[in-house]
Amino acid sequence: MRPEVTRRQSDQAPEGEQVNRRFPRPGALFSLAAAAILLFAGAGPAVAQGGPAAAGARTDASSTSSTATLDDGSAVDSAAAAGKAQDYWTPERMQNAVPFDSPASDTLPSGSAEPTPAPTGSPGSIDPAAPTVPNQGGPKDPLITESAAVGKVFFHNPSDGKDYVCSGSALNGPSKQMVITAGHCVHGGQGKTWMTNWIYAPRFRSGNYPFGTYAAKQFRTFNAWIDSSDHTRDVGLVTTWPQNGTKLVDATGGQGLSWNYSHSVDVTVLGYPVDRDNGQIQQWCTGTTSGSGGYIQIHCNFGGGSSGGPWLRAFDDSTGLGYVNGVMSTLDSNGWNASSYFDDAVKTMVDAQGSVT
Repeated sequence: MRPEVTRRQSDQAPEGEQVNRRFPRPGALFSLAAAAILLFAGAGPAVAQGGPAAAGARTDASSTSSTATLDDGSAVDSAAAAGKAQDYWTPERMQNAVPFDSPASDTLPSGSAEPTPAPTGSPGSIDPAAPTVPNQGGPKDPLITESAAVGKVFFHNPSDGKDYVCSGSALNGPSKQMVITAGHCVHGGQGKTWMTNWIYAPRFRSGNYPFGTYAAKQFRTFNAWIDSSDHTRDVGLVTTWPQNGTKLVDATGGQGLSWNYSHSVDVTVLGYPVDRDNGQIQQWCTGTTSGSGGYIQIHCNFGGGSSGGPWLRAFDDSTGLGYVNGVMSTLDSNGWNASSYFDDAVKTMVDAQGSVT
């Protein structure tokens, strides 16, 4: 019997779909179409762009960091500057922000009869961390599977002058200040630049964000994403400014990290796709991933706005914590979402950013 995926919405499913509907997996271990798209609302035909990575092969594993900036180009190098980034995001701007739109790669595998490959390194993990300050976010809604350590990401794209939204999650590390998201939610990729006015709103729900917002202090992503929009390296990290002296992970808890695990892992996917409750409520999907080379996939059919949302191994619904084993990157026309496969390079990048304060 083939494994199945259970997809659930926290409220009403889109027309023609059912809550708790189950989807059989196809015979091919990896069915992502070459026309896969970066996640955004109202997507038309994907724009394919050639890159150096073929069929999920990995490229440059090095990464680059950059100080976060405001849309006027000034550095977010003080609490006052962080406040300016936060003040930019009025309720109206949050409401009008759209999921990020960027050209896709033509390197996504279109199917394979090969066995799922074994990881090339030893599996490892960093444990999640519970919050250490009194609960600021109020009680968890018992009817919604959600995590205080998952939220919405808002940013301004200087390449086109528009405001955008993604998903992300707090990541445990020495600094207690990191967010993990998609690379395309911090940098526009080949020929583009770093995003500005970047903030993270933990456990965003229907316009409310009980933990407040956390402004970016420093970004990091893979050079392969910056230089060639390589989707096998579509992972981004953000060090945030503390809010009134409280660090992000201390306030919300922080997800753990997994790397070099099997391409076939049971995960819970969390995020804010705009085709579910207009992106106002955290959504979830559970199932077993499959994959090839530099990718893993799952049939969640999560649309725009979910980019950067965590794929969590060993998720505990009672704590809202697990181990980030991937982040939402793309969606194909058949409803298959993909993530970069987390290998040693992801761990190295997390180590490089994890102590930045």
